[in-house]
Amino acid sequence: MKKEEAIIYDINRPWLTLDDWQKKYIFDKEDTDNFLLTGRQSGKTTAMSMRAVELCLKHYKKGEFILINSITEKQAYHMLAKALTYAKEKYYKEIHFGKDEKPTKHRLMFKNGTGILCYAAGEEGEGLRGLTIKKLMPDEGSRMSEEYFIAVMPMLSIIKGTMDIASTPFGKKHKDGTEKFFYKCSKNKKFKKYYVNAEDCPRHTPEFLKEMKKRMTKLAYAQEFLAEFTDKLLQLYDTDLIKEICSGKRLKRKPWEKHYLGIDVAGFGKDESAFSEFAKTRFKKIEQREFILEKNNLTTETTKTIERLDLIWDNKGIGLDDGGMGFGVYSECLGKERLKRKTEALNNASRQTTYDGTKSKRLLKEDMYLNLLSWMENKEIILLDDDEIIASLTSVQYEEDGSIHAGYNHPVESIIRGVWEASKDKTLNIFIY
Repeated sequence: MKKEEAIIYDINRPWLTLDDWQKKYIFDKEDTDNFLLTGRQSGKTTAMSMRAVELCLKHYKKGEFILINSITEKQAYHMLAKALTYAKEKYYKEIHFGKDEKPTKHRLMFKNGTGILCYAAGEEGEGLRGLTIKKLMPDEGSRMSEEYFIAVMPMLSIIKGTMDIASTPFGKKHKDGTEKFFYKCSKNKKFKKYYVNAEDCPRHTPEFLKEMKKRMTKLAYAQEFLAEFTDKLLQLYDTDLIKEICSGKRLKRKPWEKHYLGIDVAGFGKDESAFSEFAKTRFKKIEQREFILEKNNLTTETTKTIERLDLIWDNKGIGLDDGGMGFGVYSECLGKERLKRKTEALNNASRQTTYDGTKSKRLLKEDMYLNLLSWMENKEIILLDDDEIIASLTSVQYEEDGSIHAGYNHPVESIIRGVWEASKDKTLNIFIY
């Protein structure tokens, strides 16, 4: 049932305001396979982290472990951190704080000999082979590769383990027409199923959801907030192409290269600002040199990071979205002598002017995404080998009408702006030795 008002929610003590479905899932005494299909920010990660603690302390015996996986290390650490916070509050004396088994980013051990392990899934799960586990918990499983599941499923066989897989949907099928693992789980009768859309989550206000409906296409909103599977949203950047392009390493500035900075400015709350530095080489190729994510930034802090990066890289162009919170950062940059002539507003909602003076039918956002695709397909760009970047690129989808949407947008939004700045600079790369 839709809630008219958001409940008071303490992000540091979420167990005080659990939804009914969360209580049922977390404290379920039966150790079964569970399938959680949820809208964005509907409480699945919190529920999984708390269930992991409950299983270890009330149902598992010595030597039985839970493995938490997510697309990136940051997401996996986030889930383990939630588990640790809950365990400290409810079962502090049960946590192992000894020198060799104290909590780390990769483990939470208990005195009864059980524990929770935490690792990034990686592209194919190869680094996880060899573990034997009682419970596998893939978070954002819809975005994990088939190779990952091939690598991890045998871990459950020896001690008759189970799996809790959770995600916002991300299409039913691969490009070759075969069904994705997560979608197949939705039809598998052995899974106990939990379906939660964002409109049933009391922590989302009606005003927020109304704004999301305005900003997103119907299909994108249905996928991200209503947790509906659809085949009409297709992946823009091919997975194999992403693997090939994301092979770069962070390198220092070279004086004969020209540099460009793309920024995605954080919204309100605990959002992330992303910064991507690019070099245009003497061979006219574009290579990413640096990538930074910063959380909880004020506009002044974001501007300071831009200034710091510009002092290091001496950028020829700086691109950022001047919509929303970006307007404050853009205004501050225009007030800085060093930045004002090189900073450009690249507003997602604007449209380019064509050669004949008319406005393009496509949004600038779509032009920038397609520009990046062109550089990738022509193998004239190298992006950093970074989990956050790979996850963000993989999340980009398009519709038949050309609309483009990214589930995890911060890294890729900074990338498309930096590449756009580098692309449109046609001046010669002159360097005097």
